[in-house]
Amino acid sequence: MSSASWHARIACGGEAGAGFLVSERHVLTCAHVVRDSARAPVAVSFPHREDLGEVTAAVCAHGGWDGRSDDLGDLAVLELEHTVPLRPAEFAAPEEAYAEPRPRLLVYGFPKGYREGTLAEYRATAAQRIADEWVQLEAWSAHGQPLAPGFSGSAATLADSNRVVGMVSAASRAAGGVRNGRMLPTSVMARYWPPLGDLIPTPGHQRTAKERLRALVERAAAAGVAGDPERLYRDAVGPFDPPVPPGGFGSLWSAAWYVLSEVDDPDVVTRLADRLAMQLETATSPGGPAGIAGTAGSAGPAPGELPVWSPILVEIDHSGAGDDQFLVEVSAYREGLRHPVGSGTVAASHVRSYVQERVDDAFSHLTPGTDELLAFVLPRALLNWPVAQWECGADDPTPLGCSYPLVVTDRSRRKGGLRHRLARQWEQLDGRATTVLHRVECGTREKPNKLRFRLRQDGADLAGFAAPPRADRAGPDADVTHFDVSLTVPVPMLLWPRTGCEDAEHHRDDMGCQGSDFLDRLAAHLDGHRPAELPRTIMSLRESADAADEPDKHWARDVQLLWDDPRCFPDAPPAHRHSPVA
Repeated sequence: MSSASWHARIACGGEAGAGFLVSERHVLTCAHVVRDSARAPVAVSFPHREDLGEVTAAVCAHGGWDGRSDDLGDLAVLELEHTVPLRPAEFAAPEEAYAEPRPRLLVYGFPKGYREGTLAEYRATAAQRIADEWVQLEAWSAHGQPLAPGFSGSAATLADSNRVVGMVSAASRAAGGVRNGRMLPTSVMARYWPPLGDLIPTPGHQRTAKERLRALVERAAAAGVAGDPERLYRDAVGPFDPPVPPGGFGSLWSAAWYVLSEVDDPDVVTRLADRLAMQLETATSPGGPAGIAGTAGSAGPAPGELPVWSPILVEIDHSGAGDDQFLVEVSAYREGLRHPVGSGTVAASHVRSYVQERVDDAFSHLTPGTDELLAFVLPRALLNWPVAQWECGADDPTPLGCSYPLVVTDRSRRKGGLRHRLARQWEQLDGRATTVLHRVECGTREKPNKLRFRLRQDGADLAGFAAPPRADRAGPDADVTHFDVSLTVPVPMLLWPRTGCEDAEHHRDDMGCQGSDFLDRLAAHLDGHRPAELPRTIMSLRESADAADEPDKHWARDVQLLWDDPRCFPDAPPAHRHSPVA
């Protein structure tokens, strides 16, 4: 019986249950067994070593169980007040519980009348988990000890080796006298307490790689680095491996453990660890961001740091098959290569939903440690499309422009000569501490060639228009012509209100102008913001407008930003989705 001396009896308040020793000072049990630990002492005893007496313990970790019988996380880790001279339990690989023929499982509990404990025999009904949390247990035979109060927290062990595969958490008596219960498999228990992951075998993964990954997760926790576990996971496994489980990951560790316990490819562990190490280096280096860059809710680079954009490119153009048909292609840039996500000819009424779905898929290709940038490449006639107001998805009404830095750019600007000049200008802009607004007033009388000269002489970085670039205005289409000039000079950034003044003939000194007010407010807001961070600055403006009491009346409600840094969108050929040989 010395090999089973790690079985423990737990007493707390009026509750009695079971547990098992996993280190010289830690015992695992169900959270509901010690639900009264805040008001009553927790006493741990070991039936096979009565000479040790009762050892006082405290709850040092908790799975998050909230008191309901069907709530998740019914796990508590007890820390003994002193070490005990016992050999801890050993663990089997989780899948051994479901081998065929189904192995007999022993559980050692303390029901009423059995203070010294008693055994019950069960087996796992199937490998499939209930609510991704529990495995169903069924009685090994119609006779023998049923599960009853006092078995909660019992280790479920393989009868032939006494190695642990789970912990009993519930019991029920079904109609007809068929006895069953539930256990937390060890793979689920490790989600809630990371040190357990070191004890559970994970066939196919080297121990050194496993230990490195957990050490990195611990470093991230100690450094206070908050990341996006779902994106980190998708980046490591790629688009074709197991998807993120329902409900996502509550922590970096849960993502790491999911890779170790659910993903067969050992290279994924290495990729996940490498990416986490890179993000940690970025986040903890002097002057680096306080959290992992490129995650949802990130505050962005620290002052003085330039954003490292990781673009998702949405290219939309007329298909030639009719005014209601568009060619749409979504791709993501990673390490200078374009990774296609989806492309097709789409009816005008379905462009928005097509883009929403593909953009969501594109995030799995982005480089960790960078800031996402959503860029729409549009023909000139569509540059005023309200893409920033499109919802994130069918279940998320948040505007895209409030969720991500979002910009548009002119398809014609992707030509060699223009791109070369833009890249040269951006090298100069990187050294500027603020963005200078060059105004183009509503109804301006400045000739287009004079505007071209002014913008070129000043080395303009941002042209701000008081009115949208419409082609349906009466008269000489002055705004459109000036807008075209700004695109071809070229000016790296253009800003305008998508809606605004409808009177092309009036001037600022004649009457008040909504567009001029827009430029006044914009100039004040941009002061002190560097050109490279303008997409994030405008996203903040859009969020403020969306949160206003009257969003439709906010001056920045319909701000449109054309932002074009060719260094973010290299002319590399897209990576192949499939092997051309295969």
